[in-house]
Amino acid sequence: MSKRILVVEDQEDNRKIMRDLLTASGFELIEAVTGEEGVSAAARERPDLILMDIQLPGLDGYEATRRIRSVPELKQTPIIAVTSYALSGDDKKAFAAGCDGYVTKPFSPRDLLKKIREYLN
Repeated sequence: MSKRILVVEDQEDNRKIMRDLLTASGFELIEAVTGEEGVSAAARERPDLILMDIQLPGLDGYEATRRIRSVPELKQTPIIAVTSYALSGDDKKAFAAGCDGYVTKPFSPRDLLKKIREYLN
C-alpha cells in the first residue's frame, strides 16, 4: 500500500508541482488549500506525512500544525514545513509549532523526496 501524504498549500502552481512529483514517486496525495482544510483533512484521512505551507490564508501553517499536534492520533505524524519564509529564525518557529522538518521554496524535487523518505522509512 502506498504512503499517503497530505499537502497543505494555497498556491495551485505549487500543488501541481508537488502532485506531479509525489504521484510519480508512488505516493497517494491528499490536498488542502487552507489551514482549516488541512486540519480537517489530517483528522479525517490520517496521512502518513504532512507537507505544510506556512503562509496560508486565514489559519497559518504554524497554527494549523499546532492544532494537528493536539489530536492524539496525529502526534507522531511527521510534518514538514515547505515555505518561502527563509528568514533567520523561521525554521525555529516551525519547529516550535510542531514541525519535524523544514524545506524552503523553491525546493529541489530530489531534496524534497529525500526528506520525505527520511521520515517515512
